[in-house]
Amino acid sequence: MKRAILTGPTGGIGTALLKVLSARGVETYAVCRPGSPRIAHIPPDPLVHVVECDISEYASLAGRLPEADVFFHFGWEKTTVQGRDDLDCQLNNVKYSLDAVRLAKACGCEGFVGAGSQAEYGVARTPLAGDTPVFPESGYGIAKYAAGRFTRNLCAQLGIRHCWVRIVSTYGVNDGESSLISYLVRTLRRGGVPELTPCGQVWDYLNCEDAAKAFFAVGERGKDGKTYPLGSGAPRPLKEYVEELRDCVSPGAEIRFGAIPYYPHQPMYLAADIRELTADTGWKPEKPFREGIAEIVRAAEGK
Repeated sequence: MKRAILTGPTGGIGTALLKVLSARGVETYAVCRPGSPRIAHIPPDPLVHVVECDISEYASLAGRLPEADVFFHFGWEKTTVQGRDDLDCQLNNVKYSLDAVRLAKACGCEGFVGAGSQAEYGVARTPLAGDTPVFPESGYGIAKYAAGRFTRNLCAQLGIRHCWVRIVSTYGVNDGESSLISYLVRTLRRGGVPELTPCGQVWDYLNCEDAAKAFFAVGERGKDGKTYPLGSGAPRPLKEYVEELRDCVSPGAEIRFGAIPYYPHQPMYLAADIRELTADTGWKPEKPFREGIAEIVRAAEGK
């Protein structure tokens, strides 16, 4: 891989992937929403070129972007809980994903790697594998599943290698302000008392840097037509994650477990089976949870 295109590059995984690509000498065209304040998260780098374009206007970039090897598609509207059942918006995201495949073809890309979600599975009680049956319940999950299938079919028609990566749960520097980890770190640093659900879920957090390395590995070595769940592969109760974070940020601080109810469509068991991903690409997670949290705290203190 010598040149890549990345949509949705300003989130935690996107910014981490830009660093991974640059470190390996890959020139990247980062397609961002015009005027997004999150563009500031992209550090200056001679190998990274910011291209402002609305998600609905990908077709306008055909002929404006140079030829590339791999297209990473993270772009998606309304990913937080409040917007996940905006059905019209989620349906539009499916169309935009097809537009991204057509842009990949126009740029001569050999591979297309899409960012899917654990929400595609719906309620699960076993580790999530590529062939685990899916039954998405939220509009977001339904749209992600549809986007994965539609883009795979279109890639097959256009002669592009297609991989779909279903992200279980990630955290890290530049994560969204509404994420659980961001909320906990922000609240505890300010001396506040976080109010949470009972946190009885079994969860599988993966640091964004590890996730970015996984996407890079899939971009280079992922098998055509494969779906890869992405997590640490070592799940544990969410309450344990929260307490470890608390002990890292503000030891002994109060946390009100059970203060709020679980949200609609709340999955209670999330664990990625990463054996196929590792076998195909050689990728394995590296960063311990506590180390990742310490990096977030240091970044927050530096602002």
